[in-house]
Amino acid sequence: MMGLFSIRGSSAFVLAYILLNATLTAAVSAPAQIVNGDINMGQQLAQRWCSDCHAVGLENAEAHGSVPSFVSIAEMPSTTSISLHAFLQTSHERMPNLQLTQTEIDDVVAYILSLKGK
Repeated sequence: MMGLFSIRGSSAFVLAYILLNATLTAAVSAPAQIVNGDINMGQQLAQRWCSDCHAVGLENAEAHGSVPSFVSIAEMPSTTSISLHAFLQTSHERMPNLQLTQTEIDDVVAYILSLKGK
C-alpha cells in the first residue's frame, strides 16, 4: 500500500509541477501583451503629470535632457505591460512620488505601449 501511495504521490507531484509551470509561463508571457487601459485617458494623464520632464507625444519625441521620451521607453526591449505596471507602482529617486490609481496606471501603460513602433 505504501508503494502505491508513493507512486501516486510522485505522479501527483509531477502533474502539479507541470500545471504550475504552465500557469506561471502563461501568467508571465500573456499579461506582457494584454493592455486593459484607455489610451486616450493615458495620453491626457501623461500630458498632465509627466510632460514637465518627459516628452510624452509623437510630436515632441525628443527627450528633455537625459530623461527618456515615452517613445523611447516604449521601444525598450524590456518594456512590457508588467514592467511598466511595476515601475509605476514603486517610487523612484528621480521621479515625483505620484499616487496613481490602478485605472490611471492601466491608462498610462496603455498609452506608452501604443507608442511602440511609431
